[in-house]
Amino acid sequence: MSILDQRKLIESIHPFELLSSTTLDNLMKKIDIAYYPKDTLLISKNLPSIAFYIIIKGSVAEFIDDELHNVYSAGDSFDADALIYDKCEGKFIVDEDLVCYEIKKEDFIDLMQNKKVQGYFLQNFVTRHQHLKDYDAQSDLTPFLISKVSDMFLHTACIVDKNATIYDSVFKMKELKTSVVIVEDSSFYYVATDTDIRDKVILGGIDVSQPIGKIASNKVISIDINDFLFNALLLITHNEIKRIVVMEDGKIKGVLEQLDLLSYFANHSHLVAVQIDKAQSVDDLKNIQNDLKNLLIVLHSQGVKVRYITKLVSTLNIKIYKKVFDMCVDKTLHDKCALIVMGSEGREEQSVKTDQDNALIIKDGVDVELFREPMIKLNHSLLELGFPICLGNVMVSNEFWRRNVSGYKSLIDLWVTSLSEETLQQLSIFLDAKCVAGNNDLLDELTNYLHHSFHSRDDVLAHLAKAVLSFETPLSLFSSFVLEKSHNNKLDLKKGGIFALVHGIRTLALQYEIHETSTIMRIKELNNKSIIDKNFATELMESFDTLSSIRLKAMLEAKDLEESNYINPKNLQKIQMDLLKDSFKVINKFKKFMSFHFHLNMVG
Repeated sequence: MSILDQRKLIESIHPFELLSSTTLDNLMKKIDIAYYPKDTLLISKNLPSIAFYIIIKGSVAEFIDDELHNVYSAGDSFDADALIYDKCEGKFIVDEDLVCYEIKKEDFIDLMQNKKVQGYFLQNFVTRHQHLKDYDAQSDLTPFLISKVSDMFLHTACIVDKNATIYDSVFKMKELKTSVVIVEDSSFYYVATDTDIRDKVILGGIDVSQPIGKIASNKVISIDINDFLFNALLLITHNEIKRIVVMEDGKIKGVLEQLDLLSYFANHSHLVAVQIDKAQSVDDLKNIQNDLKNLLIVLHSQGVKVRYITKLVSTLNIKIYKKVFDMCVDKTLHDKCALIVMGSEGREEQSVKTDQDNALIIKDGVDVELFREPMIKLNHSLLELGFPICLGNVMVSNEFWRRNVSGYKSLIDLWVTSLSEETLQQLSIFLDAKCVAGNNDLLDELTNYLHHSFHSRDDVLAHLAKAVLSFETPLSLFSSFVLEKSHNNKLDLKKGGIFALVHGIRTLALQYEIHETSTIMRIKELNNKSIIDKNFATELMESFDTLSSIRLKAMLEAKDLEESNYINPKNLQKIQMDLLKDSFKVINKFKKFMSFHFHLNMVG
């Protein structure tokens, strides 16, 4: 290997690319090349580390308490901790004849004077994992995410007391060139828009000498000045408003207008929401589908975290569901039922459209048959919009998933007493339920009944939890990927990792009566309740992000839904492969936690 090739290899290893050219030149002069035959003991508790190793060829196995912990191969490096802390808890043994670079201990310690190098090697697993992700994406925090509300131009806020006259308020509004009056009432704020003035004063006949508080109808929706613009976009999209009030230290700082926000975001995600709102037919909604997919591709290509992408996509999909519901169900029936989505949609973790998982809750005393034809029409309309039919028939067109509140309570009673595979699957599906249209109180009533019914029923929960062990994690004892020959030597990300994490967290959420449906929020709540510690919670969230991100890329490239869960690790970059391996190790750790927590070895 030439000197140039050696330098390129060193530069390709993070964080050495952060070194200045001069520092790197000096380092290259000090690096040695060494050879060690198979079974050589390099580092152990009784054999101090003498160098930092970078593997050119061969492999090294790391054991902790005589259990294989990791395998390092070409391009990998180890073991900074042994040099920094002058001790090693395990042992490193050459697994295949080793050719490697060695950076002597004293030279490595000198390198640690570089704050960026020092910062990287002194990080714990979680921070280092995130550091690698940032490096891989050339900073995951793209302008789309790191932009704060404070980065935007804010319009002057026109604030008046509730007793000020409409005339004086409008005059002040004109002076400040604003389109909204913020009405102060004690410690609360309300808004009077130009629409309120038109409808209630000009058309409604309210005298301009009347207090402005008389026409201020809506409570202010606000956001902190240090919050992300992405969250401002979500608030505006969700609440269907044209502006949002910006707060700083509890006081109004200004007003962020929708148009200013739209001009900032090149992806025009809010315009998609506006198109959905204006749609009058299923055909109108069909025309938006390409915009939705393009939005997804743009966000992913910008390096936006999958959890943010799915949150935005879910917000838009909910609008589509609600619009289709409005088209199919008579207005007089809207408050008598609740349309719910389950699965990844209910968890707000869907990006690319997958099988429909939906159901209808009908108010007691209302004829269930009134909804039969509308729900068949609703499922058909969703199919036209690209939401595939559920192979398990978990859809509102199926009368099993279209029943009144009492009917669902009877179903929950069955779930508590039956341990059949079918009922456990029905339970796990329903646990992710989220209301997207109709009367949300109906779902709230059932959710409360569900949690009350399963209180202290760890026997049933253990059977539910056992599903986390249904699929092997595709990582061998030697930290290499286990591939499926039947799928062209690919691995299944969903079965191999995502399912165990999602289902395990879902089961724990039921046990501890957590009403959140998203996996990330459930993990945070479990941490708040001290069920899992902060470090483990962060590991789980980072692993979930990694698996979801790699899966999303596969889904965007897949020709059909069946193959969208499979990836070929050889197509991943080295850093992505390392992140994936780390994530699978966390999944295995989580499986052990679940096995211990629910005593799964005792479940038949």
